[in-house]
Amino acid sequence: MTLQEKIERLTKELDELQPKTLKEVEELRIHFLSRKGEIADLFEEFKKLAPEEKRSLGAVVNRVKQIATERIEQLRNELKEEKEVSHEDLTRTSDALPMGSRHPLSIVEEEVVAIFTKLGFSIARGPEIEDDYHLFSALNFPPDHPARDMQDTFFIEQNPAVLLRTHTSSVQIRIMEQTAPPIRVICPGRVYRNEAISARAHCFFHQVEALYVDKQVSFQDLRELLLFFAREFFGPDSKIRLRPSYFPFTEPSAEMDVSCNICHGKGCALCKQTGWVEILGCGMVDPNVLKNCGIDPEIYSGYALGMGIERMANLKYRCNDLRRFSENDIRFLSQFEGEH
Repeated sequence: MTLQEKIERLTKELDELQPKTLKEVEELRIHFLSRKGEIADLFEEFKKLAPEEKRSLGAVVNRVKQIATERIEQLRNELKEEKEVSHEDLTRTSDALPMGSRHPLSIVEEEVVAIFTKLGFSIARGPEIEDDYHLFSALNFPPDHPARDMQDTFFIEQNPAVLLRTHTSSVQIRIMEQTAPPIRVICPGRVYRNEAISARAHCFFHQVEALYVDKQVSFQDLRELLLFFAREFFGPDSKIRLRPSYFPFTEPSAEMDVSCNICHGKGCALCKQTGWVEILGCGMVDPNVLKNCGIDPEIYSGYALGMGIERMANLKYRCNDLRRFSENDIRFLSQFEGEH
């Protein structure tokens, strides 16, 4: 049976599910969505496809997982409601409660992740409370680097070697320590910085970082990936430019700008009349970082990139105050009811 046929079979099975109890719903969740379930098997088979097939089926496979998740949740909610009614819950309101909406940061993060999964990247997550080695030392930060200063980092008072992560690059280190190349992962998550809260900055925000390590990975590979991402996220006419920069864990390093999707390069307040907007940092993984993770830089090379989700959400929704994303103001969040 081909992967496409399996997808069609699973979709039909999900549509025909008719569990009678919440226990049966849980059994169906395990059958379809557990680590050894039908969906996991689907993704394992997807990894073995040729690149051309991955491009055509990537979004379809992800959609099947979403359908399964939503179908199981729907069945669970329906049975819960039936159970509540059968017990004559007199505290239940007679008026239907208004539907909530997805958070704009969740919408943007899932959109970014979906673009990378089309290219065969898998999702990796790690702890938000980190140690100095994985957060700084393994990433080639010198002992006197400014990012180690209390002005930037939240340290755990009882143990200065334990701190809240300032970037999700620590997840990349853990993956490289535990996995032999080729490695192709994307690392979304929340990070923390000791900064004053304002319209342009917050003490916590969200990042998505990507890492690719294999034989003969080049800067040209990185550039082509960035161009593909920009055109998928901002539109097919988007252009990019790379400016030299510095990061301790990549060499060479660059900042990436994308053509302004508001004025289309003519100049506006968003792009400060330049026609370009900075969206991420990137570069080739420094050989010292590969060595720290037990990977031979004479054989393997790789690239890494990272972007802020709040920054991408600002560009997508033109929100001029970062604080709105964490205030849970229903008037703000209700604007995203129609988003998918």
